[in-house]
Amino acid sequence: RKIIFEKQWFYLDNAIGHIYGTTFEVTSGGNLQPKQEVEETTTETKEAGTDNRNIVDDGKSQKLTHDDIKALKDKGIKGQEIVQQLIENSTTFRDKTEFAQDKYIKKKKKKYEAVITIVKPSTRILSTMYYAREPGKINHLRYDTLAQMLTLGNIHAGNKMIVMETCAGLVLGAVMERMGGYGSIIQMYPGGGPVRAATSCFGFPKPFFDNLHEFPLSKVQSLLSGTFSTETLPAEPEENALVEEESNGLSEEKQSSLQETEEEPATEAPMDISPTEEQDTMDINAEDVEFKENKEKENKENVREKQIKQWERRKKLKEAAALLREKNADGLIVASKFHPTPLLLSLLEFVAPSRPFVVYCQYKEPLLECYTKLRERGGVINLKLSETWLRNYQVLPDRSHPKLTMSGGGGYLLSGITVVLEKGKSDSSNSEALKMDEPSSKRCKLQDLPC
Repeated sequence: RKIIFEKQWFYLDNAIGHIYGTTFEVTSGGNLQPKQEVEETTTETKEAGTDNRNIVDDGKSQKLTHDDIKALKDKGIKGQEIVQQLIENSTTFRDKTEFAQDKYIKKKKKKYEAVITIVKPSTRILSTMYYAREPGKINHLRYDTLAQMLTLGNIHAGNKMIVMETCAGLVLGAVMERMGGYGSIIQMYPGGGPVRAATSCFGFPKPFFDNLHEFPLSKVQSLLSGTFSTETLPAEPEENALVEEESNGLSEEKQSSLQETEEEPATEAPMDISPTEEQDTMDINAEDVEFKENKEKENKENVREKQIKQWERRKKLKEAAALLREKNADGLIVASKFHPTPLLLSLLEFVAPSRPFVVYCQYKEPLLECYTKLRERGGVINLKLSETWLRNYQVLPDRSHPKLTMSGGGGYLLSGITVVLEKGKSDSSNSEALKMDEPSSKRCKLQDLPC
């Protein structure tokens, strides 16, 4: 299929079989051809000015017009040659400094050279792409914030992680990439099913998905209370079998009625129908019967496929519920558009003690409320609410400097570590804490008083 990217359209047929990192040129017809490395001759005979103070950007420095450049493209001249002609026809190019000339060449190459490099997908590339193009789909989760989440969550191979995210599957894919296919992941999802649009872009092999489970958020409370069941899922196989029997019965009735209608015209007027007409009517009836039989077979196959999908879904749900019931998850990551407090308080029940948890939110106020609720509840230590700060730098010889445009905010993170929560001793521990807060002089006087 045709792929449109950065005002270029091309077909990826010729890219199959090449290694990642190969650079291609887009030729006529949208075909890709591996680019051959050519030494740049422009750098040898380059004349540069001392400064740019006398250069005025009035739009008259370029002799080639838009129509001339279009005519060059129509002739089939490559982008590199067009850039060379733009340099030659520029009246101010030689007066620019060496750095300005490099910047000019880089800008024109990006515009006129149809060059594409295919790289291997990774968390860094995908998160940068999503944040630059569609930040709303990932809740404005910046790539450095995602890196902090993976670090604070202690993601590594062999973990048993719980992931609750509404970032189009980007956070899930990042966790899967770092775990490398070892361990198990339980994805909590709202609504009818999990969204994994970004996860599919990673190109993970099939074994990575063997230990990936999903569990609906609507069933969490029933699982915690012990009333979880799979009754609300699609019907059992026995009920489907009844549906099949009913459909079979209906089909038998239809077949008998068809046979009756086939026999009726033959008994009514056998003398009036010629042999050729009889053959035609028999052929039409046979075709109708075959068509209806094929339809019934397709319906039966569809019912069986639905049954198999229902059984697989039920089986996966039971496996995910069994994993959650163990309440020994090695970590929890939450990055959703919903309020984090009820999500975190319910999902922390499935995390083992001395394990990290990380909550991302685009705004600070929901995490402040979550922070206070966790302090009141107890069972967590090392609570931290942080904001990541990012500044991009241009690193080039003799011109390294921070870029003028920088991100205003990358969201906020609430992280901590779970500990054993003993509810029975909470009152006594509070009273002991109050006693310890009393001054030592008062405690001594009370002890020294005679009975």
